[in-house]
Amino acid sequence: MRFRHPDGSTVHLAYCTNVHPAEDLDGVVEQLRLHCEPVRRRLGRDRLGIGLWLARDAARTLSSDPAELRRLRTALDTRGLEVVTLNGFPYEGFGAQEVKYRVYKPDWTDPERLEHTTHLARLLAALLPDDITDGSVSTLPLAWRAPFDAEAARAARRHLTTLAQRLDAIQELTGRSVRIGLEPEPGCTVETTAQAIEALTAPGGPPLDRVGVCLDTCHLATQFEDPHTATDALTAAGVAVVKAQLSAALHAEDPGRPAVREALAAFAEPRFLHQTRTRAPEGGVTGTDDLDQALGGGLADAAPWRSHFHVPLHAPPEPPLTSTLPVLADALARLVGGPAPLTHHLEVETYTWQALPPELRPRTRDRLADGIAAELALARDLLTDLGLKELP
Repeated sequence: MRFRHPDGSTVHLAYCTNVHPAEDLDGVVEQLRLHCEPVRRRLGRDRLGIGLWLARDAARTLSSDPAELRRLRTALDTRGLEVVTLNGFPYEGFGAQEVKYRVYKPDWTDPERLEHTTHLARLLAALLPDDITDGSVSTLPLAWRAPFDAEAARAARRHLTTLAQRLDAIQELTGRSVRIGLEPEPGCTVETTAQAIEALTAPGGPPLDRVGVCLDTCHLATQFEDPHTATDALTAAGVAVVKAQLSAALHAEDPGRPAVREALAAFAEPRFLHQTRTRAPEGGVTGTDDLDQALGGGLADAAPWRSHFHVPLHAPPEPPLTSTLPVLADALARLVGGPAPLTHHLEVETYTWQALPPELRPRTRDRLADGIAAELALARDLLTDLGLKELP
């Protein structure tokens, strides 16, 4: 979906296909038919943006076979879909029964992360619509927090700098610019915007015209960051918001109450990591790596909790829980509500539909498509309320 900002520029809205567990190219092409096109039809649009997730095997196939790349581009065009952004965070196995810490491997200390992201950047340059010259790829924020020492930091910076050089070459060869966004996430080496600024502006860091941040509003809220403070700091430091992921975290106002803990327990599931945070009495934020750890006594319950569980935007949980949708709305107002957008790429990323408590999960493809379309409709309404105009 495209929107015209009052300054005349185009803002893109997509949904991320990591909600569909396709690992190879045949699966990716099939998901366009089974999932993405039905979402587009529900929204009554001739064209729908998708934030494509290409796992390792799919990316390698596309990189080695031009005919297969043409096949994917034709499938996108035929089904009224367009791609300006890729989700390069998960590498493989994102649809496995247990993902947890595996999603952070390989990290940016590993040359394989560099090679995979290079493949993605080259593929995106070929997949961009004919009238679009700028693309974005989100990636993990260097690594999980441990083990990560000074040598690991130097290795990650070297690989990102090499990637930036390759992105320069892609633009010179194709005329298309692809930028990379580190996605701060709780528990990682870079879990806040302040840490992202520190990592990206450190001596020996990658050039900021190629590498910036992907601002995920669920992660931002989980860390209790203020959207205005965060975006102002990024702007002051010259760090670009390459893309933003529109997502909402799980919020418990009074986690000490038995009824609240019982409600939270329904969201403690075995597939994904749900880092949980609360404000520390002495200031700052403290937390656990997963929700079940917090419920097991690992986190003080005198102040509200927020958990890294991507709640469907249009369907917050029933009381006594809620979501951090207000944080998303505040962030979006700051990102695209001003005189000029701070980013032109927006992506709804609710990959946890099948991890919801059983009674909330969509039981059919049609129900999933209904839910994704409803999320995009809510995001569309937030954008038009900010003065953006939806384009055909």
